[in-house]
Amino acid sequence: MRKLLVYLKDYKKESLLGPLFKLLEASFELFVPLVIARIVDTGISGEDYGFVWKMGGVLLLLAAIGLVCSVTAQYFAAKAATGFATSLRHSLFSHIQSLSYTEMDKLGTAAMITRMTSDINQVQSGVNLVLRLFLRSPFIVFGAMIMAFTIDVKAAFIFVVTIPLLSVVVFGIMLISIPLYKKVQAGLDRVLGRTRENLTGVRVIRAFNREDEELEAFTEENQGLTRMQMFVGRFSACMNPVTYIIVNAATVVLIRTGAVRVDSGILTQGQVIALVNYMSQILVELVKLANLIITVTKAFACADRIAGVLEMKSSLPQGEEEADARMREQDTEKKAGEKQADGGAYIRFKQVDFSYKDAGADALTDIDFAVEKGQTVGIIGGTGSGKTTLVHLLPRFYDVSAGEVLLDGKNVREYPLAALRSKIGIVMQKSVLFHGTVRENLRWGIVDGENEPQGTSPAEDKRMWEALEIAQAKEFVEKKEGGLDFEIEQGGKNLSGGQRQRMSIARAVVRRPEILILDDSASALDFATDAALRRAIRNASEDMTVFIVSQRAASIMYADKILVLDDGRIVGQGTHQELLKSCEVYQEIYYSQFEKEESHIRQE
Repeated sequence: MRKLLVYLKDYKKESLLGPLFKLLEASFELFVPLVIARIVDTGISGEDYGFVWKMGGVLLLLAAIGLVCSVTAQYFAAKAATGFATSLRHSLFSHIQSLSYTEMDKLGTAAMITRMTSDINQVQSGVNLVLRLFLRSPFIVFGAMIMAFTIDVKAAFIFVVTIPLLSVVVFGIMLISIPLYKKVQAGLDRVLGRTRENLTGVRVIRAFNREDEELEAFTEENQGLTRMQMFVGRFSACMNPVTYIIVNAATVVLIRTGAVRVDSGILTQGQVIALVNYMSQILVELVKLANLIITVTKAFACADRIAGVLEMKSSLPQGEEEADARMREQDTEKKAGEKQADGGAYIRFKQVDFSYKDAGADALTDIDFAVEKGQTVGIIGGTGSGKTTLVHLLPRFYDVSAGEVLLDGKNVREYPLAALRSKIGIVMQKSVLFHGTVRENLRWGIVDGENEPQGTSPAEDKRMWEALEIAQAKEFVEKKEGGLDFEIEQGGKNLSGGQRQRMSIARAVVRRPEILILDDSASALDFATDAALRRAIRNASEDMTVFIVSQRAASIMYADKILVLDDGRIVGQGTHQELLKSCEVYQEIYYSQFEKEESHIRQE
């Protein structure tokens, strides 16, 4: 929790004024029993009703001042807590965006959503209550004890025994509750993950008639969370009754002691009433403190989870800022010499190995190949052979475990991520579109710069239509109401699978990248559209280097170079004709599809 307090730095004034006004309210509250004692001992006993009305006015004044102080404190505490949560949420979201795929895979989507919503809300409530009550309640408790000593020392010793006993109960329950609340939040992550998975895959669940099984699995997860919450809830609920028992027992002892001392003439009746009032104040404040402890316990558990994410460092160094000093000091001539040694290759994978975090075996092993600028490279292989993993190493979604990936003679690790990825347009296996117009989705691919068209302009529109034409999406976009201003639903749910893929390709092409990666992005397209798409991409730019990942031999057979992967290794590389003669894996893939695709191949 302490690590997150930095987000209160912009609310120092509110963080000080909130508790200060609460202490002022508490100070006026401590005078109330003394005023009541005067009313009883002087006004009522002496039948001086004028004095009673006068002291009644004092009580009203104390109440009014206390109310103003309380409302003011509430305002400052709420403002500080809300601002704290806003800053924390912005920082957490920004930090999550900076994490690599490795950390994203480790955290999981459901856990990150919980951190951004439930956990931050819980921490916000904790900060709010701490600013309001953390100083006020102890101040009232110990202030009441001190005020009791000013009335009668012997009776005040009852407070001395009661308060430490209550502290043991309160803080003991808190120490036990904190780890239990962490388990509750972890259970909430699991339930949220199950819910998200079911809502995302609801069509598949219904298609396979698995509603009952999924409902049973969700019920089991939810009941597990319920049992955990009930257990920690029962334990925390013990705080209130136990504190009531202790305080009421102390009140009984106090009344008996006061009665004896009144009978002896040591105390007055008003003083005994004041002592009982002080004990009642302690009871009320400890009930508030108990609720505060429960909320703060949850907040601490949630804060630890948030801090864990914020402390997580990206496994991808940010380019030149963290590149090895020796690599940064290499001059231009040496770079040119290295590039000449690589045969002038634009992209070079040099003996690359890669394994996912905590994976048992390498996903890629000894990957070595070179690509010239402007070449089209086809990547083919069986399911799980490492095709997608290979192309994800180029934009540094992941870093290699061994070897190096060179772009234009320079290790990709030496590029700042933004500069590296601005050179690359990538179309993922799963087409992801965002809620908004066609124009807004395509604008994702445009890198703003001095020479880039910005805003809604004829130049930008022309560029978008060109990209849509290359992606074979122009025809269906023109037919949509509004054209570029047609509203796309979240995830592109109002488009077909093929239309989503073509929109994703257009978004990558509109960037005019130096390198275009199509990761099995034409799987929903018919053969004629697929062939037209490849022709349009070839004709669009002779300088653009294209990687095509596909399961179809027809999609990559005309590439300048084809890489054949099997179990994370390159088992063949060359042209279509060369591989048909020399690579058994390629032969097996090609001839398994040849009869189905032959007519389409000839048409192309």
